Amino acid sequence: MPSATQPSPSPRRSRFPWLRTVRARVIAAVLALTALALTIAGFTAYSLETAKAGLRVEGYLERAVDEFRVLACGQSADCTPGVDPTTGRPFANADDLIRVAMQRQVLAANEGELGIIGGKITWMAPDGVTFRPEHDPDFVNTVLPLSELDHVTRGRLTTPMADYSYAVIPVRFPNERGALVQTFDMRAEHDLLRATYGTYALVALGSLATVGFLIWLLVGRLLQPIRLLRTAAEDITEHDLSRRIAVHGNDDLSALTRTVNAMLDRLNAAMGSQRQLLDDVGHELRTPVTIVRGHLELMDAADADDVRATRALALDELDRMGRLVDDLLTLAKAERSDFIQPQPTDIGRLTDETLEKARGLAPRRWLLDDLADVEASLDPQRVTQAWLQLASNAVKYSPAETPIALGSAVRRGELWLWVRDQGVGISPDERDIVLARFGRGADAPLRADGAGLGLAIVDKIVTAHGGRVDIESVVGRGSTIALILPLQPTPTPLEAVQ
Repeated sequence: MPSATQPSPSPRRSRFPWLRTVRARVIAAVLALTALALTIAGFTAYSLETAKAGLRVEGYLERAVDEFRVLACGQSADCTPGVDPTTGRPFANADDLIRVAMQRQVLAANEGELGIIGGKITWMAPDGVTFRPEHDPDFVNTVLPLSELDHVTRGRLTTPMADYSYAVIPVRFPNERGALVQTFDMRAEHDLLRATYGTYALVALGSLATVGFLIWLLVGRLLQPIRLLRTAAEDITEHDLSRRIAVHGNDDLSALTRTVNAMLDRLNAAMGSQRQLLDDVGHELRTPVTIVRGHLELMDAADADDVRATRALALDELDRMGRLVDDLLTLAKAERSDFIQPQPTDIGRLTDETLEKARGLAPRRWLLDDLADVEASLDPQRVTQAWLQLASNAVKYSPAETPIALGSAVRRGELWLWVRDQGVGISPDERDIVLARFGRGADAPLRADGAGLGLAIVDKIVTAHGGRVDIESVVGRGSTIALILPLQPTPTPLEAVQ
């Protein structure tokens, strides 16, 4: 019988979540590398010092053998008995030679010596010497047989008491045999090294703790912008995108902070544009919908004339709604980076084409003020759209018998494209209003239909080209509205097109 599927267990939360932070991982990595470096350095130094200690002991033993030979044989090639420095006469027996040799010897730390005569230990180091090999029966039993040989014996021996490195130097006289034994306790030598490097290990641990503390502070300071970024991201909501992060310094994290702030600016702009679009749509579409609904509710279905009139009104309102939606979509697209597509454009030809298109707006007297013979980098379709919007406004707000003029020119290194009319004009107080969404002059409701989006679209197109709109107007005498564009424009960043 199949069993029911068990739900997958939820992932267990770490009891120490801070161990999974970047700060902890960076500190762990630094401490691991530092510990590895200190360990390698300490192990290498210990190995080298151990080898040096062995070489030093070998050197001591080698010199002890040479000095004893000089004392025993002097400078003679046939090794005749040397001269006793205390009596000035040749050594008479092995006992005197070994005694004098041991008296002349200055023992190093962890060094010991024995004098053997006739297979027995007869001489030992002074009482002040701490290393006493004669107390180790294993060592004594090893070197006594070697004293009977005819050559120097070098060797190593490990016993429970010590690790010996020794040299047995035999002595031969006609009536007596003996040997001088020089030895070092290598275990004690190595214990000194181990004590030294034990101190090194403690210092290394202290250094690791100090490094860990300093790295904790340093990494915490370096990662502070990231914590602020996280806090800001947690505090940001759909209705509040105004929070920004302070930028300090000029390093990679500061650049990241600036990038995030710029991203928040773009998000804020996009959300603001979206809210404004929704508000605009809700506000502007409510009126035509209400009009159509009201007329449909009051329409007399039995009256053919009333039906035709209501139908015509509804279609007219729907056309106005369509134009409004198109304008709102254009304004929404203006927030995108690909709103304009600049390309090299012949301004003279563009002026002629725009004037010809403007003639189709109304049967007016259309004039050409000036013609710029220059090429500029711009989006010809968007510029034509803005230019014709100015011409359309001139038709709406000027008497039918007055002329309307278009022109283009280069002034002070900028490209000017204008429309001039002899209409109602725009007062100074209204010049900023008419460039805003749904902004209309005081006389606009009486003279023209529309939602007041035309000049707002013009302003967006010009701003996207890195330019500006210039309005020169006298109330009652007319206006000249110009699109001022740089000859080699650099499209502005998305956040600047607001």
